[in-house]
Amino acid sequence: MPRPMTEQERTAFLAEPHVAVLSVASGDARPPSTSPVWYCHQPDGNIAFFTNTQGRVAQKAGLIRAAGVVGLCVQREEFPYKYVTIEGTIVGDDHPPAREQALAVVRRYLPEDAAQGFVVAELDRPNSEFVVFTVRPDRWHTLDFSDAAG
Repeated sequence: MPRPMTEQERTAFLAEPHVAVLSVASGDARPPSTSPVWYCHQPDGNIAFFTNTQGRVAQKAGLIRAAGVVGLCVQREEFPYKYVTIEGTIVGDDHPPAREQALAVVRRYLPEDAAQGFVVAELDRPNSEFVVFTVRPDRWHTLDFSDAAG
């Protein structure tokens, strides 16, 4: 039987380098905009993620700013399955982000040299739209199927 995670289990799970799925209202009759994002679970409990990389001007940043709230889903895709869903309020919009702020996210997914290169390239890009958003979780939902593995 799946069970909710404890706060400590949730924090440990979010510390792993999963890819989150971000959803934000489209602001019109279309379904919500949904996309994968790299994220970082911060010590204060907030979640930071970035968008508008590689010189792309994504509509997503505008939707996030307009909505002021997002949904995130972080999951383990292999058995035993685990997931955390978050409904949260945007409390930070850093454009451009500080180098260390961006590195806190990117280091989770790339080796140090590649992470440094990625962040430098994004911050040095002319007319960069690179932005780090910070989300304050307002609601959590978690499930852990580990007990079913037994």
